[in-house]
Amino acid sequence: METNRQKKIGGVLQKDLAEILQRAAKDGNMSGTLISVTKVHVTSDLSVAKVFVSIFPHKNAQELIEGIRSNQPLIKHELSQRTKNQLRRVPDLSFYIDDSLEYIDKIDQSLKRSDNPIENPDLLDKRKKS
Repeated sequence: METNRQKKIGGVLQKDLAEILQRAAKDGNMSGTLISVTKVHVTSDLSVAKVFVSIFPHKNAQELIEGIRSNQPLIKHELSQRTKNQLRRVPDLSFYIDDSLEYIDKIDQSLKRSDNPIENPDLLDKRKKS
C-alpha cells in the first residue's frame, strides 16, 4: 500500500523524468521515437524508485532501455537539479520496460484475426510478472 507521500513523490518524479527522457531522445537523434514514463513506484523509505518506461516503436525498446540504464547517474543528477526545492534526496532509479501497451495491442490484433484467442487461449503469450 503506497502512502500519499510516496504517490506525491512518484508523481513529481514521473513528470520530470518524462521531460528529461523525451528531451534526451530528441537530442539523441531518435526522432519518431516516443518515450513516456507510465508509472513510478517509490519504496516506503523513499530510497529507490522503480521507473516504468513505455517506448514506441517497441523494436527499439531494449536498446533504448540499456542506454537509459547506462546514463542513470546523469539522469539522476538532472533530476536532482529539477527537484532540489521539493526533495532533499533523489531516490536511486531503476528502469523497466512497460510492455502493457504492446500486450494490449497483441490482444487487439488477435481478436481481429480468425484464430480468436477466446476460443483458443493457447494463442496468446503468457504475460511476465514484473
